[in-house]
Amino acid sequence: MIESRCAVLSAALDEPQEGTAATARAWICLEQPGPWGRDALVDSRLDPALGAELARRAAAAHARVLLIRRPGRHADVPGPRRAYLAATAPGRTRLERVDLAAPEQLLDLDLAALAAGRPTGLGRVTTAPVLLVCANSRRDACCALLGRPLAAALAAERPGQVWECSHTGGHRFAPTGVLLPTGYTYGRLDADLGRLLLDRAAAGRVVAERCRGRSAHDPAGQVAELAVRRATGEDRDTLAVAADPDGPDRCTVRHADGRAWRVTTAVRELPHRRPASCGAVPGPATATVVTDLRAAVAG
Repeated sequence: MIESRCAVLSAALDEPQEGTAATARAWICLEQPGPWGRDALVDSRLDPALGAELARRAAAAHARVLLIRRPGRHADVPGPRRAYLAATAPGRTRLERVDLAAPEQLLDLDLAALAAGRPTGLGRVTTAPVLLVCANSRRDACCALLGRPLAAALAAERPGQVWECSHTGGHRFAPTGVLLPTGYTYGRLDADLGRLLLDRAAAGRVVAERCRGRSAHDPAGQVAELAVRRATGEDRDTLAVAADPDGPDRCTVRHADGRAWRVTTAVRELPHRRPASCGAVPGPATATVVTDLRAAVAG
């Protein structure tokens, strides 16, 4: 029964989402129709050797590879494959689009250039944001039950801007989505929020509601940045996060106008146990929280 699914239980417990986004400086998103297995890159109709090599190269560049497909029927038809290449670092975001004659062309991708937000030589810049909604049912049932209908509804309204994608992490927050090029990740999505994300991203604005964090940052940085947004009301893409040499639980959030905030975080155990995914045994849950936020003194 759906009532026992991990996403329903997580929502009922009001489990915090902030600080749970996957970390990646860049995203490589390759269209692959047809069914996906639990580890989609090596368990789909994509050549598994190619999938494994792309994953290996991406990991070395602190990037992630996702498979994407158009919502609806999943027939694997021949033809060009769409790919999106996104750099997510603040101040260097970039989204390229390319239609590949063969997926092996991604082996020519300059991953260092992509991660740095420079032209890759493979795709062309697109200014339209893209929302990827996880629908990897073999990884977790909630992603299919909740993600696929949402992706279909949004794609009907925003053709070409909404795609189903393979596992992004945090399926207990399904429906989950990754917004490109910024890499902001969201959970417990619905159609209204999906529309808002695309509209605000097109205007260069950031939505903090139900945001799990920006993939360019580690969990502490994700939580710190969102805390500064809440404290200041800043919704422009003007904040950068830097680790603090005093310890992994401290970081500095800097605004493009020169302001800065020192943020201290901690990992706290939550009072409830919950399954991390459908069918898993309930286990301890933790959350990264802000314990101190103060304006930094210049100099």
